[in-house]
Amino acid sequence: MQQLSDNLFWWIDTCNVYVLRKGDTAVLVDFGAGDVLDQLPRLGISTVTDVLMTHHHRDQGQGLARAVAAGAKVWVPAAERDLFDAVEDYWESRVVWNNYNTRDDRFTLTQSIPIAGTLPEYRPTRFGGYDVTIIPLPGHTVGSVGVLTQVDGRMAAFTGDLISGPGKVWSLAATQWSYAGAEGLAASVLSLLDLQQRRPDVVLPSHGGPMDDPDGAIDPLVERMLRLLGLRGQHADVLERRDRPYRRLLPHLLHNWSSHAFSYVLLSDSGKALFMDYGYDMHTGLAAGQDRASRRPWLYTIPTLKEQFGIDDIDVVIPTHYHDDHVAGFNLLREAEGTAVWAGANCNVVLERPGDHDLPCLWYEPIPVDRVIPLGEPVRWEEYELTLHALPGHAQNAVAIEVTVDGTRVLVTGDQYAGDGELNYVYRNRFRRSDYRVSGDLLLRVQPQLLLSGHWPPERVGPGYLRDLRDRGAELERLHKALLPIEHTDFDAEGFGAWVRPYQLEVPAGVPACLQVEVRNPHPEPETITVTLVGPTGWTSDPPQASVDLGPGEHGTVSFTVTPQAGTRVRRGRVAADVRVGHRRFGQQAEALLTVR
Repeated sequence: MQQLSDNLFWWIDTCNVYVLRKGDTAVLVDFGAGDVLDQLPRLGISTVTDVLMTHHHRDQGQGLARAVAAGAKVWVPAAERDLFDAVEDYWESRVVWNNYNTRDDRFTLTQSIPIAGTLPEYRPTRFGGYDVTIIPLPGHTVGSVGVLTQVDGRMAAFTGDLISGPGKVWSLAATQWSYAGAEGLAASVLSLLDLQQRRPDVVLPSHGGPMDDPDGAIDPLVERMLRLLGLRGQHADVLERRDRPYRRLLPHLLHNWSSHAFSYVLLSDSGKALFMDYGYDMHTGLAAGQDRASRRPWLYTIPTLKEQFGIDDIDVVIPTHYHDDHVAGFNLLREAEGTAVWAGANCNVVLERPGDHDLPCLWYEPIPVDRVIPLGEPVRWEEYELTLHALPGHAQNAVAIEVTVDGTRVLVTGDQYAGDGELNYVYRNRFRRSDYRVSGDLLLRVQPQLLLSGHWPPERVGPGYLRDLRDRGAELERLHKALLPIEHTDFDAEGFGAWVRPYQLEVPAGVPACLQVEVRNPHPEPETITVTLVGPTGWTSDPPQASVDLGPGEHGTVSFTVTPQAGTRVRRGRVAADVRVGHRRFGQQAEALLTVR
């Protein structure tokens, strides 16, 4: 055990374990194999109150069961929670064959451990006797964090495996988040520069010795990483995106071009900002996989926004639609900046209850909505009037945001249209063949002068361009009518006739679960639609069967109570909705996934 100052100690285990002493108690940063517990009595420490984990790798925490047994609370990065307390689910689902996911997530724990919770980012939190600030430090892993706190009069930065020594990094292999990618390398550069700006007095890595000259350690590492990125021919603009992430489109309208899906910022003369979309800020490429630990929000560009444009309040954020790359940062904005979430009346249901829906690109956690905005009705924010319009096409639960800024009529359309007006439809987003014609009619009514999309450059447009979009939508509808057998069976472009909600549900064993099944009549005449629920052997459904009478193309809902067999323990047990329309059986059109603990 090495003493770094009066109350800060360093124990070398499978990783460096740092001990922050407060009287006869201590907070630990990382844990290794847990041998540190045997050393604490000689420091006069009888109790470990908390263990703060910088990331999920086994060398950081393979002995965490000892910490739990000793009564310590274990706190983990928010993005990596599943790699601590749901490890069995991870190992059951991790791709092994034909595997192109080269992330080091396989270096996670082999057994789950109970955790006290996740580490709140960007805001001071009391652990033991210390006020700690957690900052995102992606690079070594997607979800890695740093721990900042004052110890014996010095600002200490515990940085995990972001840096191991002056100009050195513990692992370059870990920075390859996808096959042949360099996502973590670019993220490391950004994390190092962010850390440097926070002016710590000492940097304490997971591997390697303490660094009392942070600038002398960080500068050569950033320089070498940038040279390596140059050799790879990737992320050449990483510093430009860091220094100038917002481009001014109009005096009071900004374009955040550094994110994966673009955000737009409306500026008020009072110093407030309203964001339209806010997903993965400061994008360095998406990691392979779609598990929770592969995605993390970041507020990297917010300080730059405030400094360069005189903003002191991130007041409101509004989504164009629910996809993760447009909403990933909403909860973090709320928690760190006090930002209110407004959402259109067709979108809030997905944000607040994502598990109810079988849709692509859902964010992992519910996003509370502070204000639901009626569609088509103007609402006031500061000196602006905004109108949210239904914008079916790319997603059914999407809006276009209309606002006039500096004399220019602006329409923010999310992912509706790609470059050159390409119709960016996805069938699983509940696309209907008439959507782009309907949306085209909307554009002709609104007559925007500036169209802002989620992934393509802003476009100045005129009436001819808008008519062309409407005509393309009409042609898309005609082609779908010609291609599909709608004369006798019309499931629209989605191709299915039933949807079960909630789609994902977790219930205790033996406890009934309530399910609703939405059905569509695909026939050109009125029909009775009958739904039978089919679950695992021994599960019961009340009623076993339910029916609803619907006109042509109409939608209706039937309800069931499903009870898993007593003693059942299953992850994602399948309950299917078997559908009969009149005399024709279409079979198991939809399913729900019930986890029974």
